[in-house]
Amino acid sequence: MSDSENDILNFGADLVPPAVIKSARVSTVDFDGLLSTPLKLREDLTNGCGGQLWPAGMVLSKYMLKKHRNDLDGKEILAVGLGCSPTTLHITDQLPMFDLMKQNILLNNLSDTVQASVYDWGEPVPNHLPRNPDIILAADCVYFEPAFPLLQKTLADLIGERTVCYFCFKKRRRADLNFMKGAKKAFAVKKVDDDPDKGVYERENIFLYRITTKA
Repeated sequence: MSDSENDILNFGADLVPPAVIKSARVSTVDFDGLLSTPLKLREDLTNGCGGQLWPAGMVLSKYMLKKHRNDLDGKEILAVGLGCSPTTLHITDQLPMFDLMKQNILLNNLSDTVQASVYDWGEPVPNHLPRNPDIILAADCVYFEPAFPLLQKTLADLIGERTVCYFCFKKRRRADLNFMKGAKKAFAVKKVDDDPDKGVYERENIFLYRITTKA
């Protein structure tokens, strides 16, 4: 990635301001009782707005727990741009979120099963990450239009014939739909329709999609 592309992605926290500005803290989350043992979650906005749990991340997490918790064993799972999430085998984000990812892994004693990695959109897939994982989790990655081509390239690099990408985002501006228009040209994109909470979060402009390769 060129210096200019890095400059594009290293935006300040005020680009998409959080609904509530939080100080650094450790909390627990059980996703409305779906986890019997709550996760510990450190949120810290010091290095950017990726340092907190966003609504689309909650929607995606609850959907996976409700519908797919029993069919993930033995799967290669990669999370794109989920700096706060300690729940998957490979979690990735940019360098400013790297320490926060490691802290969340340690908080939940997941060092043996979860690996944090720096992965800049548009760059080649790091050698230690699965090239075409079984499952990709991506939440609130649509927030900055100049980065859309880089995100689309990353998805193209990762999504293989057996890959399912669960892609959740909150539409904040008209331009956000441009990403989905581009994605539909490159991939098979379908709205997730088996989530009982779909009607609730779509009223808040949060949408959950299933993205695969085209047949």
